Amino acid sequence: MSTSETGFDHKRFVQTLTQSPGVYQMLDAAGNVLYVGKARNLKSRVPSYFRGSDDRGPRIRSMVRQIADIRVAVTHTEAEALLLEANLIKRHRPRYNVLLRDDKSYPYIYVSNQEYPRLGFHRGARKKGMRYFGPYPSAGAVRESLALLQKLFQVRQCEDSVFAHRSRPCLQYQIGRCTAPCVGYISPEDYARDVEASVKFLEGKSEAVIEELMERMEAASTRLDFEHAARLRDQIARLRQISEQQFVSGGEGDADVFALAQEAGTCAVEIFFVRNGQNLGNSELFPNVPEATETDEIMAAVLAQYYAEREPPARILLSHEPQGAKTLEAYLAERRGGKVGLAWSLRGDRARWLDMARRNAELALKTRIASQAGQTARLDALTSELGLEETPKRMECFDISHTGGEGTVASCVVFGPEGPIKSDYRRFNIEGIEPGDDYAAMHQALSRRFARLKKGEGQEPDLLFIDGGKGQVTQALNVLADLGLDHIKVVGVAKGEERKAGMETLILSGVEAPSILPAHSGALHWIQQIRDEAHRFAITGHRARRAKARKESTLEAIPGLGPKRRSALLKHFGGLRGVSRAGVEELTKVPGIHRRLAQAIYDQFHES
Repeated sequence: MSTSETGFDHKRFVQTLTQSPGVYQMLDAAGNVLYVGKARNLKSRVPSYFRGSDDRGPRIRSMVRQIADIRVAVTHTEAEALLLEANLIKRHRPRYNVLLRDDKSYPYIYVSNQEYPRLGFHRGARKKGMRYFGPYPSAGAVRESLALLQKLFQVRQCEDSVFAHRSRPCLQYQIGRCTAPCVGYISPEDYARDVEASVKFLEGKSEAVIEELMERMEAASTRLDFEHAARLRDQIARLRQISEQQFVSGGEGDADVFALAQEAGTCAVEIFFVRNGQNLGNSELFPNVPEATETDEIMAAVLAQYYAEREPPARILLSHEPQGAKTLEAYLAERRGGKVGLAWSLRGDRARWLDMARRNAELALKTRIASQAGQTARLDALTSELGLEETPKRMECFDISHTGGEGTVASCVVFGPEGPIKSDYRRFNIEGIEPGDDYAAMHQALSRRFARLKKGEGQEPDLLFIDGGKGQVTQALNVLADLGLDHIKVVGVAKGEERKAGMETLILSGVEAPSILPAHSGALHWIQQIRDEAHRFAITGHRARRAKARKESTLEAIPGLGPKRRSALLKHFGGLRGVSRAGVEELTKVPGIHRRLAQAIYDQFHES
């Protein structure tokens, strides 16, 4: 075979290839990226797809038949090619690649660098001068750790704007969770000692903290300060209890533990985070894996994409040997700025970590398969109940939210066969309509969404749900007809009697009589799920818009108070409530606020 089904002449193309390392992208006739791969030697790797041997598997054969062009990027090293490959996969999400669906950045605990440092939650880019501990598997794990640190060491966690303007201790001091550095109830030296104890605890040095506390307890007993000694004794007891729960006997250093489980076309990857011998928790990933992909290829793809935007630890423990392990180590070392070791044949404590991760991966996989089976059954029931010719691949649902016409927001949520596709969610701020006119709001939101589709932006849904009755459905049908998209099936979801779940009425495009599904129907459960998600997404957007409008409108009504001064005020007092409680003298302390303007601000909040 000299050409693919699309007419691509691979023999002529491979003659132009270099023996350098690089990345290749397989493109179809429409220019869509089918597959992204990396190679140590492009001239050797790319022709292997066209040799026609039977051991390539159905996935590769199907892909090769669609190739219309190949785009090549040469790199200096194979590690560089691996990084580029991971970035291109994340950008294009090719159909024939292993796709890691995990775009979140993991949270950390940070310690600021002020005279009275603060412990806080952090997610995103790191700032210079701060100390960071983590990553933690979830925001909940960070907040749980912060609450624990607050009880143990009483280091402040309040915002700097609040801390700078306290005139008396807050409730945290009253309940024994803070030493009130904001009003000088503790010296900088004693506070620094508590901060250092917190840092040591976060670093896994609990025993060092306990020894220091014991010395302080004995010193307090010697000087007959028994009350302080008792507090230190209780603190030591809590620390010992926590250390027994969290510390891994014999464990040292940092490591991430990856375990992979695969069955029935579904893949689960369990990750445990070990920092200074402490288990910070675990996280689950479910990569989208093409058919007949080997475990070594999956593991390599997961690692490359997972660490494309994260700093890897010094050790990574694996359940399976990854493809191109040496290249991966070089790539990860470059990301870290130091040596990274991959290990998969383990003994002792590290083997126990991996065994725990493997058991969790298997459990997650079973749960996922059971969930997918239930979801598939519900989707099949939906296809049958609505009389669809084939199972819908993309479903969108629109909802409107407002309070008495104020801050109207429309939401659009998107579901596929596997559930929500949150990256495609959209909100529309509705303007220029009569307050409370839900029909006009729905018409505007749908017009904006599908006008973009006509311009080539986004994907067309197979099924369009509207949270509302016949009036809202009519608006949807009118918009689709005007744009030449009236082939899209529309389903209105009207509230039933007393607005109870299970009593919904469905208004179907092209069907005169409304439809009522039984409360136990799997199709109805799917519709309720997508409708409830649209409602949640709309109402959170509406509340945020309304809060912002109310917050800004109060200050915007004051002549002479521009955006910079408003920002300075809110930052100085920690929010609108702080501004409303401030006196004229306090207001004048804000840069740019003269006395006459301060009086106007005060009058705005205190006129009857």
